[in-house]
Amino acid sequence: MDLALLRTFVTVHRAGSFTRAAALLGLSQPAVTSQIRTLERQLGRPLFLRQARGVTPTTIGDELAHKAAPHLDALVEIAEAGLDEDSSLRTLHLAGPPEFTAERALPALAGLTREDGQAFALRASFGNAEETLEGLAAGHHDLAITTARPRGALLTATALCDEEHVLVAAPRWAAHIGSDKLHRNDPPALENLPVVEVHESLPLMARYWAAVFDCRPAISGTVIVPDLRAVLACAIAGAGLAVLPRYLCAPALERGALVALLDPAVPPLRTYFLAVRTGTLAMPHIARAHEWLLRAAADWA
Repeated sequence: MDLALLRTFVTVHRAGSFTRAAALLGLSQPAVTSQIRTLERQLGRPLFLRQARGVTPTTIGDELAHKAAPHLDALVEIAEAGLDEDSSLRTLHLAGPPEFTAERALPALAGLTREDGQAFALRASFGNAEETLEGLAAGHHDLAITTARPRGALLTATALCDEEHVLVAAPRWAAHIGSDKLHRNDPPALENLPVVEVHESLPLMARYWAAVFDCRPAISGTVIVPDLRAVLACAIAGAGLAVLPRYLCAPALERGALVALLDPAVPPLRTYFLAVRTGTLAMPHIARAHEWLLRAAADWA
């Protein structure tokens, strides 16, 4: 059986679409369709059910993918290991949310380029969860950090770390509210105060209110800026309340530039995932970066 046909088949199985598989393989969609039809003729059985949006594997298709995929991944690992030895420089393409990627992931991977002993180049791009996962699926990135766990067989995700969210404000706003009201976890005491957020829908505030107060916030945004580092700067300047990751605002809390308004028994958390295209961890430079980030995340408490 032609290994090229099997590689195309496994890619379609993981992608769930001839079109997406074609993009990953660098082939035209008709070429992918032709290869799958050839393999189906050789086997005498259909491997996929064609649908309006992509394809669904038949029972035979699932069985073949289960048998073939590990061996194809192993062959890729062998080929990539040889390429890695011969190449003086490998490039890793990373994507993720701007603040987390800039503050945590990139410094960690910079350590890999210094200490791993092998040449390692890094290219990073920023985007939201949907953009990042779409780019990863399309082959634009090697690794993606995202707050959404991807679905389907094309992408594989591993929990990276949890991020604690803190409701903060400049000291004058804490004094304005009053410590007695804050200690009672009194949401009305926070209404009619200015709010700094990343989007008009107030996603961080809404998540915090749901977790801590079990209700929706009766507030509106005063300053909207799509970068948590800018939200931090505005909050320090006294623009209003903000919900921020603890790792990002910890220095400001320590020096008194911000005050944590509440200390809930169970703080709101958000999970980050490290995602790859299924099978690409066979590539040594991706596997090294993946392992390095997971190790670094153990200290991101």
